[in-house]
Amino acid sequence: MKAFAQLFSQLDQTTKTTIKVAALATYFDQAEDQDKLWTIAILSHKRPKRAVNTTLLRKWAAEISEQPLWLFEESYHIVGDLAETIALFLPPAIKQSDKTLSQWIEGLIQITKSEEEDKKAFILDAWNCLDYAERFVFNKLITGGFRIGVSQKLMTKALSKSTGIDEKILAHRLMGNWSPMDVDFYTLVVDDSNTSENISQPYPFYLAYALDQEFDELGNTDLWQVERKWDGIRGQIIVRDDQVFVWSRGEELVTDKFPEFGPLADLMPNGTVIDGEIICMNEYEKILSFNILQQRIGRKNITKKILQAAPVKMLVYDLLEYQGEDVRNKSMAERRVLLEEVLSNNDTDGILHLTEVLESETWEGFAEIRAESRIHMAEGLMLKRKDAPYEIGRKRGGWWKWKVDPLTIDAVMIYAQRGHGRRANLYTDYTFAVWDGEKLVTFAKAYSGLKDKEFEEVTRFVRKNTVETFGPVRSVKPTLVFELAFEGINKSSRHKSGVALRFPRIKRWRKDKPVSEANTLEDLHKMLELYG
Repeated sequence: MKAFAQLFSQLDQTTKTTIKVAALATYFDQAEDQDKLWTIAILSHKRPKRAVNTTLLRKWAAEISEQPLWLFEESYHIVGDLAETIALFLPPAIKQSDKTLSQWIEGLIQITKSEEEDKKAFILDAWNCLDYAERFVFNKLITGGFRIGVSQKLMTKALSKSTGIDEKILAHRLMGNWSPMDVDFYTLVVDDSNTSENISQPYPFYLAYALDQEFDELGNTDLWQVERKWDGIRGQIIVRDDQVFVWSRGEELVTDKFPEFGPLADLMPNGTVIDGEIICMNEYEKILSFNILQQRIGRKNITKKILQAAPVKMLVYDLLEYQGEDVRNKSMAERRVLLEEVLSNNDTDGILHLTEVLESETWEGFAEIRAESRIHMAEGLMLKRKDAPYEIGRKRGGWWKWKVDPLTIDAVMIYAQRGHGRRANLYTDYTFAVWDGEKLVTFAKAYSGLKDKEFEEVTRFVRKNTVETFGPVRSVKPTLVFELAFEGINKSSRHKSGVALRFPRIKRWRKDKPVSEANTLEDLHKMLELYG
């Protein structure tokens, strides 16, 4: 546990990739196999289920510290991180422990279904024998709040440096539905003889950067395959051993959530893996808004009513496995030919739809096509070099996403709340409103987009202009106007305004605009008619 806590501190204290890779590689060189396995799982977001709810943790922390709960809660609002607050609040440890990371995690797993008193005994014993750094990490394990700036790609790079195994091979082995509870480090990472055992195993997704190059840097348009960037759920459909498996980009096996893809087990040849976008499409092959698809996301039970209201298809744009062979090293152009062959030779009963390759002799022509993206329920364009292989993670140069400009609206800030982590002492989370006649109606929240100095300035305003306090939330005088940017707008019965924004963020502080000139609810509803 001490070694993992030290690693956590090293990773959290730097933004330099080389230092993070070196720290991880050193840890992988020295740690026990089971600890390495759990570290990989944690950094791959395969964390154990929460054994204790946060309400109990707060109560126990206040109790062992012999302090009132209200003081703990006030401290939490200031610190902004529950794991850190508990670690700071507790009295010094009275003993020591040599338990490893994996032993502590296995202990947490064992108490998941225990009675409250047994859980309390385990947690208090842990707090009494761990120092501050170890407590902090231990609390993170309970709450699941690991955010230390280590991507899957970076972790894989360090593991490759430690083991000598190629990054691309490791990235593939670490994909899928594995758990440290049912596989060991050697079998998962080192052994190259078990690659065919998991027939559901997906491939790492290739991700694109936002386009930041000029047209003349891209070269002629005929070097690129240009498609629409669809607004859905990125996924892989795998057909192997007469079975079909559906994976989301977040490495979640979602086959049961999309039963429409089940018939592909009989319609597609074994050894086929397709990359595409899961979208909602009606019987007239019209693509429906992402808001309709959201009705199915997160639902445990997919009812007949949901299947009828939000029917899904897949817009297919790449082929990763053909006749059981990994074809990711083939060029985009070659993979496209194979993809068209697979779809033309196999009737998929309208379940799969091949994405259209758009044509223009000039980039200006593509810019005009991009401007019409929302009409097609798309987010913009994807640019893919025809000679590019299918890479792992985010790589520059082979794929670019060229999204449409966001929608914008001017709104009034009326509520503010402190942020988390390094911004725990600043008011960075805001609620915004627009005019509905002579009153302001809330419609969106946003917490990103301003510079640190601007957050500090807003914080000073909040402290001087608070009207009421509701726990950590402060209502403020309606004085500040901000321009919000967002990707889409939909109807919503959960908001008083009747609308919900997709990915709202602050574009700029409109110090030049008085509150009276902020946008109206009518303006939002007009946007809803055009883009909803």
